[in-house]
Amino acid sequence: MIKVGDRVKFLNDVGGGVVTGFVNKNTVNVEGDDGFEVPYPIKELVNINAPELNVRSNNPVQQEAPVEVEKDPEYIEPKGEIINGKNNPDFYFCFVPTDPKNPLSGEIELYLVNDSNFTVLYSYSYIITDGVEAVNQGTVRSNSREKIDALVQEDLSDLPDFGFQLIYFRDSESEWNPPMMKKFRISPVKFYKESTFQPNSYFRSNALVLKIASTLLENELDRMSQDDFKKLVQEKAEQPVAAKPVKRKTQDEVVIDLHITELLDNAEGLSNREILEIQMEKVESEMNAAIRDRVKRIVFIHGVGQGVLKQEVTKLLQRNFKKYYFQDASFKEYGYGATMVILRR
Repeated sequence: MIKVGDRVKFLNDVGGGVVTGFVNKNTVNVEGDDGFEVPYPIKELVNINAPELNVRSNNPVQQEAPVEVEKDPEYIEPKGEIINGKNNPDFYFCFVPTDPKNPLSGEIELYLVNDSNFTVLYSYSYIITDGVEAVNQGTVRSNSREKIDALVQEDLSDLPDFGFQLIYFRDSESEWNPPMMKKFRISPVKFYKESTFQPNSYFRSNALVLKIASTLLENELDRMSQDDFKKLVQEKAEQPVAAKPVKRKTQDEVVIDLHITELLDNAEGLSNREILEIQMEKVESEMNAAIRDRVKRIVFIHGVGQGVLKQEVTKLLQRNFKKYYFQDASFKEYGYGATMVILRR
């Protein structure tokens, strides 16, 4: 029996409400939780206040199915593939546009590719003016890749340097491998050129692939102490066949090409940092020689590139040779790739 004021649930529908009155002996008005009053057949109501008085009907009562609690998926640690011959620590930083023909129309996905039989623990960061901002950390199994970041066009207005710290190992390793640190500075202009993204071995679409490390020789060089490095530079300087002659025009003007291929016969294996140190030592020694020889002008050819070498030349001149005026050299002769220092009028 159902009476006014009873709280009921709908038997064949969702929801319920309170009985507010009788329409006839088979129908009552029910005010739902939304405040609206609707007529409803008595035989299709379940009396919550007195369920034992519910009117039986030929319609079977629908039982609510038990709610199944979803279990957390079991984590299966991926096992990297081991490939014969992949015993060098070859790691790559890759930029993969979702639309290679129009790179800035969507995201540019950033990947760390492990093209070796090593397992890699990585820390990926932005290197900014105020310091280092950690972005992503994790593990990349052998001969696999990991998406670590993504860029959109708005990010290019203030693009940071990208930094990596890598530790790599194999289960059967008998000794430690030195950790790697690598910084990338990438001109935003690159992302506006379709030609920047090329076919490659790691992705089906075109990508910009930058090498983090390629051979064990590079890492052996990283183990060298500062004294070892200075000794290497000294040995190279003492070898008469290794150093190329300096291009001199007249006593009024000396021209020095700072490209490492012009300073050393073989620079293979030297890191960017070591190459820059050799170039800066060359600038300083040639400046001192030109001042001593009373040369009027000296031109340093540094090229355009990303502008790093030009910036370092400028810093050295401002720091150690403050009294001498310098400017961009002749555009007709050198384009934007040289700096001229005026030593005397």
